[in-house]
Amino acid sequence: MPNIKSAKKRVLITKKETVLNNDVRASMKTAIKKVEKAQTKEDATTLAANAMKRIDNAASKGVIKANTRDRYKTRINKIVNSK
Repeated sequence: MPNIKSAKKRVLITKKETVLNNDVRASMKTAIKKVEKAQTKEDATTLAANAMKRIDNAASKGVIKANTRDRYKTRINKIVNSK
């Protein structure tokens, strides 16, 4: 356990940020899985738009890096185009 006041504060802030980051990451991955499970191309297209928004949001918050964002978006486009 930290003894210094600022270190104690950082522990609390890190816990809070970890929870928020996990929520953003989980919603992003759920949106991607919904695109993968879509039956028709129309459904996949509408779900892909939501997934792209979630991915961009995660990248803007720093949860994922820019190259990871681009890789996820490319995979989604390939899934939609293959249906």
